[in-house]
Amino acid sequence: MLRQVLHRGLRTCFSRLGHFIASHPVFFASAPVLISILLGASFSRYQVEESVEHLLAPQHSLAKIERNLVNSLFPVNRSKHRLYSDLQTPGRYGRVIVTSFQKANMLDQHHTDLILKLHAAVTKIQVPRPGFNYTFAHICILNNDKTCIVDDIVHVLEELKNARATNRTNFAITYPITHLKDGRAVYNGHQLGGVTVHSKDRVKSAEAIQLTYYLQSINSLNDMVAERWESSFCDTVKLFQKYNSKVKMYPYTSSSLREDFQKTSRVSERYLVTSLILVVTMAILCCSMQDCVRSKPWLGLLGLVTISLATLTAAGIINLTGGKYNSTFLGVPFVMLGHGLYGTFEMLSSWRKTREDQHVKERTAAVYADSMLSFSLTTAMYLVTFGIGASPFTNIEAARIFCCNSCIAIFFNYLYVLSFYGSSLVFTGYIENNYQHSIFCRKVPKPEVLQEKPAWYRFLLTARFSEETAEGEEANTYESHLLVCFLKRYYCDWITNTYVKPFVVLFYLIYISFALMGYLQVSEGSDLSNIVATATQTIEYTTAQQKYFSNYSPVIGFYIYESIEYWNTSVQEDVLEYTKGFVRISWFESYLNYLRKLNVSTGLTKKNFTDMLRNSFLKAPQFSHFQEDIIFSKKYNDEVDVVASRMFLVAKTMETNREELYDLLETLRRLSVTSKVKFIVFNPSFVYMDRYASSLGAPLHNSCISALFLLFFSAFLVADSLINVWITLTVVSVEFGVIGFMTLWKVELDCISVLCLIYGINYTIDNCAPLLSTFVLGKDFTRTKWVKNALEIHGVAILQSYLCYIVGLIPLAAVPSNLTCTLFRCLFLIAFVTFFHCFAILPVILTFLPPSKKKRKEKKNPENREEIECVEMVDIDSTRVVDQITTV
Repeated sequence: MLRQVLHRGLRTCFSRLGHFIASHPVFFASAPVLISILLGASFSRYQVEESVEHLLAPQHSLAKIERNLVNSLFPVNRSKHRLYSDLQTPGRYGRVIVTSFQKANMLDQHHTDLILKLHAAVTKIQVPRPGFNYTFAHICILNNDKTCIVDDIVHVLEELKNARATNRTNFAITYPITHLKDGRAVYNGHQLGGVTVHSKDRVKSAEAIQLTYYLQSINSLNDMVAERWESSFCDTVKLFQKYNSKVKMYPYTSSSLREDFQKTSRVSERYLVTSLILVVTMAILCCSMQDCVRSKPWLGLLGLVTISLATLTAAGIINLTGGKYNSTFLGVPFVMLGHGLYGTFEMLSSWRKTREDQHVKERTAAVYADSMLSFSLTTAMYLVTFGIGASPFTNIEAARIFCCNSCIAIFFNYLYVLSFYGSSLVFTGYIENNYQHSIFCRKVPKPEVLQEKPAWYRFLLTARFSEETAEGEEANTYESHLLVCFLKRYYCDWITNTYVKPFVVLFYLIYISFALMGYLQVSEGSDLSNIVATATQTIEYTTAQQKYFSNYSPVIGFYIYESIEYWNTSVQEDVLEYTKGFVRISWFESYLNYLRKLNVSTGLTKKNFTDMLRNSFLKAPQFSHFQEDIIFSKKYNDEVDVVASRMFLVAKTMETNREELYDLLETLRRLSVTSKVKFIVFNPSFVYMDRYASSLGAPLHNSCISALFLLFFSAFLVADSLINVWITLTVVSVEFGVIGFMTLWKVELDCISVLCLIYGINYTIDNCAPLLSTFVLGKDFTRTKWVKNALEIHGVAILQSYLCYIVGLIPLAAVPSNLTCTLFRCLFLIAFVTFFHCFAILPVILTFLPPSKKKRKEKKNPENREEIECVEMVDIDSTRVVDQITTV
């Protein structure tokens, strides 16, 4: 009883609100426009988020703490010979992968000379500044002898060239560690790709070579010069490629990911304009009908204007509060499109159910009472789910900002639908009541006048007057609408046919089977190339790197941050045991092996160890770079202690090296907790991968929980709690199918897909809730009858919004961007699967599942008879007939 009272009370409130808005349409139509202009004007000076890490890396992760510890122990200027793979911070750099179209050996004489020429051209790049021209020598990271540090592969190629010039045949390159003529052992696993080896790891050929140039960025001026040098670096490589067409070069810089991420917005512009034109056209067509008076094309256009005003207002608020634009915002208009269009079409559908002889204010009040309750509940669902996503519980900044923007836009869309679109409905209502043309607003002449006009004139001004309507047909004046006619006359009877139902159930079982197959193969997408535009430096470089340089993982720093007994044999064995199975590319490993030999031969003690550190050990040529890998501390008695040390590891990986690297990170983390030696492992890519899965799923998990709670508490606001049960089951079925088919369509679970899944919860409720509500609350007829009634009442609005939504999504599929590709596939699946449930699954399942519909049979009582009196009243001008039915 309480639910029924609340339900009636809310309907009464919305009815009065509709009557009030209909009494002041000018104010409620102009206020949203003024607010949008004032707030949206600030968006003309929007700022773009520059940091991809800030957007896509988990905000609170152990990897960031480890990075701070590593930077405090071993600053970048102490890592001059350890810059194999951005060991601590990405910084500024330029990279290029050189390969051949014919899979030629890049170590032959021709290609060796070509790569050295490219190296010379790169080092001569100049960045002009007022009064000075900066070259690579001015902004490079310097060695101890004040010369630029370059990749060791350059020294290898120079020695190979000299060996050929002097006809030396004893020079050999080994893989993945080779030795230079100065005795240094250098790692080349990330610099030689597509390697074919002889016996004893001697390199026979290499299909690709990678060069890296690291730059300083210690202050703002230095960083600006380094950024311009990166741009010139790409231009130089492309120019070199132009004059050497037999080789293929893939340049990449520290700015490439950011630029390619932002490029998605630029390449999407014309496709979004096309999408807008298509949606406007479809919305106008969906609201049009042959009857020129009852047709509402302007409402289709004004519905999109309502959504645009809300989106513009949200963008202005985000900009005024210090928010920055990023490419993930491209999904916000489509979130608004799905929710806003259905609300406006549902209001239009309710308008068609009102009596034409009522005043516009009364018709508007009836529309608000009929449609605003369900629209308010679905809007609340959007606000709760996206609001939880916008909370500090969300660990990925891009998802949090997207949810915040969507939440604000949906809130204002709700207000603008109530005010702006409601006022538009009032204006078009007066046009209809005055029998004016729905487009040209001209008075439509009587049929006898039209007979004297040309055929094209009669076609444009076709209308049905009230005096042409027979008794009991007034409610059917909108049946000439194509979609209304299609649903009522054809589809409702077909989908509830006894012979159709088994095929629908079979099709649903097939749907569940394929969804389950995809659900069991869900993979997490932490690859940053999934968010950038296609045909860009990031995609080309990443593809080449995975093809040629996927044999070994990125270089992982192994940092011991406590003073341990390095002279102790058991400690040495423990450290080497922890790194067992890795390729060690550090002098620290040589140091430990050297200590083990001393233990075996002479028995190493702490005093011996201290003497070696203080005297001759660190001055030995073979350990000339070892000082970069340890931190000393001198005590009061002139003893030397090692406070911290490090070594660098590389793991042998397969083609799916990113998944293996994630597993490797988790394994080393667990080992660091249980080991006797306190150590951490770090690589900059860990910042993106660390707890990515839990951070990624948190918004969806929290949104699902909040949606369930809202459905539970909203059970007290709806007339029957069984509505919420059906909504929950439908949402689960839709989300399960979307995740499964999304995986089969090669879409990984990344930031964009998770945001789409959150939207999918609300989109499903938007479309299915009115259908289920009408069915559950229906009395006195069979299940099949109420399924038909629900489709007739709400099916047109669902079909109209679906057609507009799909038409708007189609251009998105052509955008050359991985981000928009993921967006299109997820949104298309959400729309299609929801449509499949609304028009196939639910209409069939509801015909044989609860609630039951028992037709009441009242006993005939001759004493209780009804007398019906029909009175016909004709207006003075004979323009309208009103039937008054009185029951006695």
